[in-house]
Amino acid sequence: MTDVTGVTTHRVPLRSLLFVPGSRTDWLPKAEAAGADAAILDLEDAVPEDGKAAAREAVAGAVEGAVSGADSRAVSGADGRAAGTPAPMRLLVRINALDRATGWQGADDLRAVARPGLYGIVLPKVSGPEDAITADRLLAWCEREHGLPEGHFALLPLLETARGLREAYAIGRAATRIAHLGAVTAPGGDVERAIGYRWSPEGEETRELRARALLDARAADRPHPVAGLWADVADLAGLRRFAEQNRALGYEGMAVIHPSHVPVVNEVFAPNAEELARCGRLIAAVERAQAEGAGAVLFEGRMVDEAMAATARHTLSRHGGG
Repeated sequence: MTDVTGVTTHRVPLRSLLFVPGSRTDWLPKAEAAGADAAILDLEDAVPEDGKAAAREAVAGAVEGAVSGADSRAVSGADGRAAGTPAPMRLLVRINALDRATGWQGADDLRAVARPGLYGIVLPKVSGPEDAITADRLLAWCEREHGLPEGHFALLPLLETARGLREAYAIGRAATRIAHLGAVTAPGGDVERAIGYRWSPEGEETRELRARALLDARAADRPHPVAGLWADVADLAGLRRFAEQNRALGYEGMAVIHPSHVPVVNEVFAPNAEELARCGRLIAAVERAQAEGAGAVLFEGRMVDEAMAATARHTLSRHGGG
């Protein structure tokens, strides 16, 4: 399936995406203080039916009050900030599903919150590319309504059905505004019910599922895949193991449910000073070898060549090292 016509917008990696109930927008300062790269204001599962209208109004107000210019910097990739200054926390909103069963609440949510100050929409219950295409068109309409450039709003489809997970590649190719695609698994939630796995303390039973969704996201050219969730609030050691496994698979961030999880996830998904220094040494070693007419060189016990140097340059360019 080919991409929907549109502008391919540059997005930035998001290490931590912290869910915040849409009825508790007053918790946003806590999310920012925790260091979350993004907050997901939740209008779906975190809000009871009789509170959804009030929550939608509160979330729209929070988006309206977002720091001016933060989202435009995220879209362009140019934060315009001094070295060492934290990036602004981006705001996303998980709307209700875009279907008749919800009384089209999702469409009402989307129109209410898709305005300047919003980084993107989290779309639940995505079963196939048609859901992403519908959301993409609605967001394009909102961009025109607010005089925003095409592709301003990111779209994060949640693969919460068996068909959605099976069609992750087609979903990723459905709209260029999709950047943060991946498998967000958890104990007892929609994905467990759809797939039938039994969650263990290690979360190993979803490893292959997360790996497959990641491969589909990469093949669809979705640049910054995210995974999740770790539901045990107090088990930070388990969270770290799970996050490290996701990073090892190739994910670039995770959705989280508690502010205490944010520092752990941020640390895992950012290379430390020694990793960055090693990248610099590797590049220098390969370039010296190339200058001497060699294509490969022994570096710290391993054979490396231009492919490894290219990966090291990519890491440095992404994390402020060059």
